[in-house]
This record gives sequence, structure tokens and C-alpha cells, in this order.
Amino acid sequence: MKLKLAKKRPHYAWIVAGVTFLILLVTAGVRATPGVLILPLESEFGWTSTAISAAIAINLALYGLIGPFAASLMERWGLRRIALLALSLLAVSVGLTTLMRHQWQLILLWGVCVGSGTGFTATVLSAVVVNRWFEKNRGLVLGALTAAGATGQLLFLPLMARVVERSGWRMMALGVSGAAIIVFFVVLWLMKDNPSDLGLTPYGATETEKDSGIVVEQRLRPLAALRLASRSPAFWVLAGSFFVCGASTNGLIGTHLIAACHDYGIPEVRAAGLLAMMGIFDIFGTTASGWLSDRMPSRYLLLAYYCLRGLSLIYLPHTLANGHSGLNWFAIFYGLDWVATVPPTVRLVTDCFGRVNAGVIFGWVAAAHQVGAALAALGAGFIRTRAGDYHDAFWIAGGLCLLAGVSFLFASRPLSGRPTLLVAIDSPVAT
Repeated sequence: MKLKLAKKRPHYAWIVAGVTFLILLVTAGVRATPGVLILPLESEFGWTSTAISAAIAINLALYGLIGPFAASLMERWGLRRIALLALSLLAVSVGLTTLMRHQWQLILLWGVCVGSGTGFTATVLSAVVVNRWFEKNRGLVLGALTAAGATGQLLFLPLMARVVERSGWRMMALGVSGAAIIVFFVVLWLMKDNPSDLGLTPYGATETEKDSGIVVEQRLRPLAALRLASRSPAFWVLAGSFFVCGASTNGLIGTHLIAACHDYGIPEVRAAGLLAMMGIFDIFGTTASGWLSDRMPSRYLLLAYYCLRGLSLIYLPHTLANGHSGLNWFAIFYGLDWVATVPPTVRLVTDCFGRVNAGVIFGWVAAAHQVGAALAALGAGFIRTRAGDYHDAFWIAGGLCLLAGVSFLFASRPLSGRPTLLVAIDSPVAT
């Protein structure tokens, strides 16, 4: 009877996925906070869009650049410890922002500290969890976890905007800090590092690896992984396209859409609601993208995603100038495509470089994503300061998206074939 009950219990991989979903949801909300701080900080301290965008750019860059090292540390110290460390740093840093008075404090707290904390809970965390805990439904689970990261960033914006409007930005920051503390205790209670810690195999695994006569993947440290991956054209195709992905989502729309709407007389809460709408539709779009990446060639999915996104950005200035109804359609469309690029990109990284190193190499691809986001955040703020609007920023990002999409028409050879980082089982581990 006990055996039958045990069989009916859900695999613990789903609990780990649920905890990871919560981590990504809340820390994404932390990442979204600067989007509602631009206007209040301009008003209270007189800081320019360029100055505030500089701190946001540092935040976005560190969020990406820490990813590969986070993946390596997760292998050495475990998922649980790294997640707890990141949540602690976020709770303290966000709480201290309520005391800041000078621009260097903004750069230190929101740029360096929050950027570092979120870097440990970046998309790399999703890739590591999926490759470690799941053999079956990896694309679907990755899509859901990716959606959590983007949805949290967008869904909390209306609530944050209302709190800022009614109680001030400091009360909003304390609420975000409190949310990170709550998730800290959830992770402390439920998160586990590996299936083997519970005497389990990954969900859907049908057989264990044998110790002889097989080829296994060489586990690489971050810099060694970058050196080897950078020799492959596939890495540059994936990193380059993901650079554009970050520039056109987190860096431009996620950071500056509220301010862009304000330039056209659209209230901040209404603009934040558009981002929340994107977050809701992102759940469907990214989860569906994960499902499709299990069934269709990933490069064709990426071709469609980037080209459609580029066209919508090129048309966005016209949409802003012609009323609110068109923005609803933009939010729906852009939400479906927000981070739909992640599941097929992770799939291609795993196919090209092997599952063991997928986390650390995807960390470098994700670093390119955040460098693109950082440059777009800074560049768009500079364009608005100089030109008075974001038109040029939207057109540049749209053109880059079209180029990224077209690149996958010519990338069939680099993105096909067997993993490039496989060695015999008796080979030494790279350092």
C-alpha cells in the first residue's frame, strides 16, 4: 500500500521547478523596479534620464555577466546555497535604497548590488534546474520558468506604480525587499540541489548512465567554456542574436516604455499596466515556445520571433502617437514574443555544446543578452535626453531585430551537428 502511495506522489522535480518559478518571479519583480523609479528620482533629486539609465545599465550588465560564474558556483556549492545568497543580497540592497541621497549610492545599490544579486537568479538558473532535474518535458518546463522571469518583471509594475503614486517610492522599495525575504525562507525549506540527494533520478529518466564504454561531457569552468565555445560559429550566432534580444526587451521596452508613454501624456499607472499585459501574455507565448521547441527546428522559431518583434518596434512610434487602443494590441503582441526566444536558444546551446556545459555556456550567451540590454538602456536614455523622444531608439532596435532574425536563415550549418565539447570518460577535467 505504501509503495502505491509513493508512486502517486509527484516527482520532486516539480517541487524544485515550483520553487525556482517563485524565485524567478520575485527576483524579476526586483529587476523591474528601476522602471518605475525613473520619474520619481528625476522629480525628487533632479537626476537626468542619462544618469539614472547609467545605474540601470550597470545593473543589467552585471545581471548577465555574473550568469556563467553563477552556473559554475551552482555546480560547486549547490543551487540552494547560491539562491539563498542571492536573495539575502537583494533584500538588504533594495531595503538600503530607501536611505540613498546621492547618485553614487544609486549606482552602488541598484547598479552593483542588485545587479549582482539578480545575476545569480538569472535565466541560467532555469537552464541548470531543467538540465539537472528533467529528462522529459525539458522545453515545456524551461518555457514556464522563463515566463516566470519575464512575467514577474512586468506583472508587478502596475502594483509598484500604484504604491509609488499613493505612498512614495520608498514604501514600494520596502515591499520589494520584504518579498525577497519571504522567498528566502521558501528556498530554505524546499529547495534541493540534485535528484540524487533524495535517491531519485531526473524526471522522465528511463535508465542510468553506465560507467564504461560511453562518452561523457567534459565539465568546464566559466573561462575555459568561453574560450572553447568562442571558437564555434554557433556561439557567435546565438550570442549575437541574444544581444539583440536583450536590447529590445529588458533594455528598451522594460526600462523605458513608461517614460516613453509619459512623453505622450499617458499616465504612469496606465503605462505600467501595458507592461503587465505583456507579462500576462508572455506566460502563454513563452510556454508555447517551449512546447514548440520540443517539436520544431529552433532556428525557424527564432527567425519568426525576431522578425516579428522588429516590425512591431519600427511601428511603435506611430502607435504611441495615435492613441491608447493601438498600444493594447502592441502589448499583446509584444508580450507573446517577449522572451519566447529563450527556450529555442537554450535548446540550440544544449544541442551544440552538450547538456553538462549547457548552463555555463548559456550563461555566456545570456551575458550577451544583458550587455545588449545595458547598452540599450543607456543609449535610449541618452537619445531621449538629446532628442526629446525615443523614436530613434525604437527604430534602431527594430532594425537590429530584423537582422538577428535573418541571420538564422544562414546559420543552419553552425547550428547543426553533434556537441562540440565531448571527450572520453578518462580525459581530465578542464580548468
